[in-house]
Amino acid sequence: VLNHVLSGGLTAEEAARVLHLSVRQVRRLLRRYRADGSAGLVHGNRARAPAHRIPDAIRDRVVDLATTTYAGVNHTHLAELLAEREQLLIPERTLRRILTEASVRPTRTRRPPRHRSRRERMPREGQLLQVDGSRHRWFGPDLPFATLVAGIDDATGRVPGGTFRAQEDAVGYFTTFAQTAERHGLPGAVYSDRHGIFVVERNRPPTLAEQLTGQRSLTQVGRALDAAGIAWIGARSPQAKGRVERLWGTLQDRLVAELRLAGITTIEAANAFLRGFLVRHNARFAVPAADPTPAWRPWPEGLTPESVFAFHYPRRVAPDATVSWGPGALSLPRRRDGRSWAGRAVVLEERLDGSLWVRHGGEHYPVGEAPAAPTLLRARARSRRSEDRPIVLTTLASPPATLPGPRPRHRRPAYDHPWRR
Repeated sequence: VLNHVLSGGLTAEEAARVLHLSVRQVRRLLRRYRADGSAGLVHGNRARAPAHRIPDAIRDRVVDLATTTYAGVNHTHLAELLAEREQLLIPERTLRRILTEASVRPTRTRRPPRHRSRRERMPREGQLLQVDGSRHRWFGPDLPFATLVAGIDDATGRVPGGTFRAQEDAVGYFTTFAQTAERHGLPGAVYSDRHGIFVVERNRPPTLAEQLTGQRSLTQVGRALDAAGIAWIGARSPQAKGRVERLWGTLQDRLVAELRLAGITTIEAANAFLRGFLVRHNARFAVPAADPTPAWRPWPEGLTPESVFAFHYPRRVAPDATVSWGPGALSLPRRRDGRSWAGRAVVLEERLDGSLWVRHGGEHYPVGEAPAAPTLLRARARSRRSEDRPIVLTTLASPPATLPGPRPRHRRPAYDHPWRR
């Protein structure tokens, strides 16, 4: 095009329209083309290092850290860890370009999402809490599996609580709900799968008692949710509760890497580390709710998290003011009104801290191990007396003439014996 302009075939205005440039830029190119030929059209910064280029020593250090200390960490998480732990403030795009030039492949690749019907987030924080448990090798590929039980707020993506357990159990959900209630309040509803922790034999037909009452039997977790006034919604597919499922993808990537960097290999240490991690996770991924007014509810009057999120067992008090517990019994203290416990229907509570309480009439009483039964006490007393008796060692010069034999068995009385009359 410039040759046509120089030969007179085109004007500068026509060349500007062909090249999609301004007339001023075309004339600038013509001057450089007349002076230096084709070399004048090459950009002047070609083969020159930018003034803000990261030094080669830092680039080499980043590549070394990405392949040794932080091996297996994705690029976004790696940029955050380098800024937090190594004081290397490198943008994610720059870090990605440095690692690509060094032929360091990313640990995770994004798959195109499948089309599914979308649901709008809840407008207010605390309206819906999605909960689930993830069984994973959280402490490394060579260590046993563990289960992380946690919840995520549907409106903001904030994780209010969670705990590591050996298996997905009711204690994990009780701990998660108790942490959520302590830090924020009670949610309006809980969204989970139809695990047996929430539903009692969901495939069996209802019993006669359930038909008469119009309510299915509740599990321990279902009873706690009902007592706290929290609605339960059961999902029929993992995709229905996709927010908590995507949370596991993030935590199995980031949390696993940070547990490895901290040298944590036990559930107890992981639970101590988890609280600080969730604070940083929420600051990074939580989004503001559409309605800034939170929907968390305060605790109902007369209830406490320790009492609600516990295992409840109905018991009938024996005449000696004890209730059965495993192979033994538990002793009840005196009632505050001075009345007897005998025959009362009570609820025995086994709390998360291991303590045992009895609830009756809205009041709680601590219980302890009951003394042994009288027959067992007498047997122990006889054994102690025999142990206290001195042992006399004698030497027999000759064995006794006759040794006592076994006791004869009693014969059954005849049919006309006086005992039978």
